[in-house]
Amino acid sequence: MNHLFFSLFLQAQPSPLGSFLPFLLLIVVLYFFMIRPQVKRQKEEAKFAESVVKGMRIVTAAGIHGKVQEVGDTYVIIESENSRLKINKNAISKELSQVYKDVNASVLGTKKEEAEDLARKK
Repeated sequence: MNHLFFSLFLQAQPSPLGSFLPFLLLIVVLYFFMIRPQVKRQKEEAKFAESVVKGMRIVTAAGIHGKVQEVGDTYVIIESENSRLKINKNAISKELSQVYKDVNASVLGTKKEEAEDLARKK
């Protein structure tokens, strides 16, 4: 009797769904951990590129820091160290306006404190 069940077990073919399931799980994991975040990041970058306005301080993908002088449909003209560059909006990496404001405020605050210290010493 045991021999009969054993021989039936050996003759049974694996289901096609069982062999396909690991590949399906791999695709789902890749989607949630790689594809979906990349698409989300691209949408955020496109939204940011459309929100660029004159006067913003930006950094390009190549690492060039500059201030936006003119905004077109597909391009931006930036000023960097007394030179003007025309770049695609897609090349803008991030905004640094707030960083420059914070740095200037801290530098100006330090200079103000130093001036007050010198005035007290006199």
